[in-house]
Amino acid sequence: MDDLEDEWLRKGATLSDKTAREELGLTQDEIFGAVRAGKLQYREGSMYGNPWLRLLRREVEALVKSKHGDRYLKAQQAKTELARVNRELKRLKTQVAALEKRKSKLIAELGR
Repeated sequence: MDDLEDEWLRKGATLSDKTAREELGLTQDEIFGAVRAGKLQYREGSMYGNPWLRLLRREVEALVKSKHGDRYLKAQQAKTELARVNRELKRLKTQVAALEKRKSKLIAELGR
C-alpha cells in the first residue's frame, strides 16, 4: 500500500467537511472551491443517506494557513483543544461526584 493510501486509513489523518468548518473556521464554499481547484483531495462518504466529504487533515490545515495565516490556524486549534479539555473535565467531575456519593454510602454502611 502506498503512503497516500496509508494516510487515508490512519486515525486522525482525515476529517469531515463539517469538522473542517467547525474546528478550522472554513466555509462550505471555501472547501468546495479548494476541491475544484485541486488543493484538497476528498473521498465521499454517506451516513443514513446524508452525504459528506472526507478530507486529509494536512491539506485542510495547509489551506487554512494559506488563506488566514499560521496564527489563525494555531488559534483555531487551541480553541478546539480547549473545548475538548473542558468536555473531559466536565465528564470527570461528574464521575468524581458519583464516586464520592458511592463512597459516602459505603462509609455509612460500615458505620452501622
